[in-house]
Amino acid sequence: MVSADATIRVFKGLAIVMLLTLVAACARTANTGVGNLGPGATGPGTQQEFLVTVGDRVFFGTDSSVLNETSRGVLDAQAAWLSRYSKFRILIEGHADERGTREYNIALGERRANAVVNYLISRGISASRVTSKSFGKQRPVAVCDDISCWSQNRRSVTVLVGN
Repeated sequence: MVSADATIRVFKGLAIVMLLTLVAACARTANTGVGNLGPGATGPGTQQEFLVTVGDRVFFGTDSSVLNETSRGVLDAQAAWLSRYSKFRILIEGHADERGTREYNIALGERRANAVVNYLISRGISASRVTSKSFGKQRPVAVCDDISCWSQNRRSVTVLVGN
């Protein structure tokens, strides 16, 4: 006979596996704009290495496009990686949380993307490799009416294009 505790542990384990599968299915790919892992190999100079070891996003304060110290650190690491692997072009996506009008958030996302573009260029990345696009509040990564979600959506994402 199986105890109730053992049954609960099995269900928790299954729930974790299902959650990880769901997260993997929603991974970002440069080709579809729905994720940033894309098809291909792992290892040095790959999109997966960039995502895992460098990071593809920086976060902003409310109504701000100012890069904080943490964001500059991530962007410094991105610039170093992108200098090493010049085969990639990059798209900088600007995003905003759900508050505010569509027009305001598109403009805010554009300012955020431009702040990242300008920072990467100042660190030696060729402007010819960089494009940007604002999605405003159209692509939230977290949906709820709370600061915990809003702070995740106030971001800029560096998407590797080509290889």
